[in-house]
Amino acid sequence: MPWQECVFVIAEAGVNHNGDVALALRLVDAAADAGADAVKFQTFQAAALVSRDAVMADYQKVNTGVEESQYAMLKRLELSPLAHDAVRQRAQERGILFFSTAFDPASIDYLIALDIPLWKIPSGEITNYPYLCRIAALQRPTILSTGMATVAEIDDAVRVLLANGLSREQLAILHCNTEYPTPLPDVNLRAMPNLGALFGTTYGYSDHTAGEAISVAAVALGARVIEKHFTLDRNLPGPDHKASLEPSELASMVAAIRAVETALGNGIKQPTSSEAKNRPIARKSIVAARAIRAGEVFSADNLAIKRPGSGISPMRWPELIGRTAGRDYAEDEVIAW
Repeated sequence: MPWQECVFVIAEAGVNHNGDVALALRLVDAAADAGADAVKFQTFQAAALVSRDAVMADYQKVNTGVEESQYAMLKRLELSPLAHDAVRQRAQERGILFFSTAFDPASIDYLIALDIPLWKIPSGEITNYPYLCRIAALQRPTILSTGMATVAEIDDAVRVLLANGLSREQLAILHCNTEYPTPLPDVNLRAMPNLGALFGTTYGYSDHTAGEAISVAAVALGARVIEKHFTLDRNLPGPDHKASLEPSELASMVAAIRAVETALGNGIKQPTSSEAKNRPIARKSIVAARAIRAGEVFSADNLAIKRPGSGISPMRWPELIGRTAGRDYAEDEVIAW
């Protein structure tokens, strides 16, 4: 699975190409330059995705500054087969994995023909039974987004996927909130590991918050997949640009994720090689509080605990008290057995 060796970071180009293949190619370059593992687009035919009188979401109205049908908006954002081919080729040249989310049956067929290596089920399709069956039958690594979903709906979807050919090991469930940008009080990041525990799958986070902090926090909570929208410029027209990272921010997020991933370690508390040299400097030993003559009994009056930690550990204090000094000690000299 692509998320086994390291956190799988998906740079979500989505529809931020605005239907322009040149812009789409620049998005691939930006994702590769940022160090993301994959760049993802959205594949759809507007006429198969929405009815012609379907209304826009409130965030789409705000972000685009216009009010029109979803169909009119999405029609402008379709990416042609030739554009898909160009984007896939650019991704291959740049060494970044390309895949896309299909939103209708014909688009699933098209992406099957492209032989994409994994599949992403968007939040809006989690209750689409035929869609789920079709994706499961492909038996490829599959990412399931859960925005707007109840636990019961997620459970239903997972059951359908598992009953139709997908294995639990092939499935990654992403916690998600479908508002752009997501208000911080609605993030509920603690739900993410709970989903992983509940369904016994890899888990991650599809992040629609502003900035990079929540994605990094998700990795600290065990996310193995992070998906984040990005754009070349948040001021470009379109529904998703304003809730997206710009290239330098995407690069910063990827770097922070890799740092957290490294810092998480193996979970075993033990001294590390880097700190070993500091043990004798920072720890303490039992030393002579004043000059001690040979044969004198060690006591709280003639012993003290001071750095360095190269002698007897203060944890052995009870064993030393009451013994006799085998030799003379000068003040501050480390005591030996």
